[in-house]
Amino acid sequence: MRHQKKTLKLGRTAEHRKALLANQVCSLIEHQRIKTTLAKAKAVRPLAEKIVTLGKNGSLHARRNALSILRQKDAVNKLFDEIAPRSTDRNGGYTRIVKLGQRKSDSASMAFIEWVDAAKATEEKAPKEKAPKQQKEPAAPPKESAPPPAEEPKPKKRKWFGKKSSEPEK
Repeated sequence: MRHQKKTLKLGRTAEHRKALLANQVCSLIEHQRIKTTLAKAKAVRPLAEKIVTLGKNGSLHARRNALSILRQKDAVNKLFDEIAPRSTDRNGGYTRIVKLGQRKSDSASMAFIEWVDAAKATEEKAPKEKAPKQQKEPAAPPKESAPPPAEEPKPKKRKWFGKKSSEPEK
């Protein structure tokens, strides 16, 4: 029976899984939003929530605990200085998972995981307006002061065997 064994294993050993999740949380702290598979996003969410709770505490002990989990000093500093203060009035639910659909290569479910309190990570771009298609005008007769004709292009090399098309075969 699997009672109280809710860890998503992700097909990795325990050490590899811990390192993967710590790196994902550090990337989330640094970039505010990351694109990953849905299974990894669901595995990252509980760890990110616990780290933010440590950041809200703000004590030296909490900072050292966060550093022991994340192992990146700049990520811990950003967490305690920027991300945790934004979430002081919130009691959990610091992250959001947005499903994106299937990845083309292997059809894995993809998702964004992002901070709920973060400002828009990417601004929505207005669609570019297409220029109206111009109708082709009839070619004007050449003027007397036309530039001299360009030199004739050299014959192209054939892609196979590196022989020129003008060379006779031996």
